[in-house]
Amino acid sequence: MADEAGFDLIEISPQVNPPVCKILDYGKYKYETQKRKAEAKKNQKVVEIKELKLRPMIDTHDYEVKLKQAKKFLSDGNKVKFTMRYKGREMSANNLGKEVLDRLVDDLEGLCKIDQAPKLEGKQVMMILSPEK
Repeated sequence: MADEAGFDLIEISPQVNPPVCKILDYGKYKYETQKRKAEAKKNQKVVEIKELKLRPMIDTHDYEVKLKQAKKFLSDGNKVKFTMRYKGREMSANNLGKEVLDRLVDDLEGLCKIDQAPKLEGKQVMMILSPEK
């Protein structure tokens, strides 16, 4: 029947008795599935992680610039990774850095949620925020 119609005979379920087969144009079928995959790939949103580096003794204007960048990244749908770097004796007063990060979370309230809480790794503290849906 498939040869007479000019189509292909495709076996759907070979384990069943009798096996289930379908008559269709295999080339057209492959083309349509490839087109569906391309459409799904085009519509998906790739989430990037944007990194902002801070220092514990950051000035108010510099802080506001970083805050503005973070708001822009979050509104675009990207995650933001804050890295607080310590140099020399700043490690002994690492509560200053945590205060800055806490202030950031308070200022970004409503725009984001915390994916990874501030965590000390070596000479830096990292925190990851993601946009709130």
